[in-house]
Formats: sequence, C-alpha cells, structure tokens
Amino acid sequence: MAKPAVGLIEIRGLAGLVVGVDAMLKSANVELAGPMKQIGNALCNAVVTGDVAAVKAAIDSGASAAADAGAEVISAHVIARPDESIEAVIPKAPAARSAKK
Repeated sequence: MAKPAVGLIEIRGLAGLVVGVDAMLKSANVELAGPMKQIGNALCNAVVTGDVAAVKAAIDSGASAAADAGAEVISAHVIARPDESIEAVIPKAPAARSAKK
C-alpha cells in the first residue's frame, strides 16, 4: 500500500478552521490526523491524511469553504509522498483513556 499523503491547512481564526475542516472531511475520503491546533496570534491549523487525490480535493475544498465563510486562509499545502521521518511532527490522535472502576 502506498504511503498516505499529508495535507495541512492554516487559517486565522478557529471558527474558520472548523468550517474548513468540516468541508474537508465531507468532501473526500480523508482522516483528521489528531486534534486541530491553535498556534497563537489567532492562527490555527489542521492536518489530514489519505491518498494524494483525496487530500488535494479536501484541502482545496476546505480552503475554499473557509474563505467563503470570511476567514483568512494563510496556507494550504499537500505533501504527496512524505518521508517517514515526518511522522514525528504530524499530530496523532490521543490514546483512549481507560475507564476507572
């Protein structure tokens, strides 16, 4: 199986990012890699993974939806075949907490 592509989107404002991520997840078969992050100075980003075509479609859709909602899209980028060492910087979903008895 081919390595999944990585898509990154950075938007000024959390509300715009939520609109963009919603559009990304609905428009293509991609997965959100970990939680959305607030960077500071109102910058927020999200990372999605999937096959190259799906990630490209998702990033385009998310950036367009966020811009239509009035958010400032700072960056939208797709990395087609990332090196294995990039795994260290991609956010991961938090581990499930065990239920206390």
